[in-house]
Amino acid sequence: MLFVLGTLAVLAFVIGALLLVGHFYPGSSSDLVDWTPTRSPEVEAQNEIDDIRQMLEAQNELRRRRGAREMSEDELDAGVAEDERLRLRGRGPFEAT
Repeated sequence: MLFVLGTLAVLAFVIGALLLVGHFYPGSSSDLVDWTPTRSPEVEAQNEIDDIRQMLEAQNELRRRRGAREMSEDELDAGVAEDERLRLRGRGPFEAT
């Protein structure tokens, strides 16, 4: 029983020390752990746009191979909007209507 109490006391001390250091540290939390974002939000947004364009091009390549017509970005946006409407209504695309 003494071992368990000792372990809990050490654990409480460590947690308390970390909380005190975090509370009284003069900088921000990100300074405390030396965290900085690797990319700006603008670069992340551009990466998302590029990813979507690449996925659409790859899907259109597969559609061309099997003889189906290509999908435009507007058709993709309309499909995504319809899926989002279904999701918000609580009905997924695989449920019976």
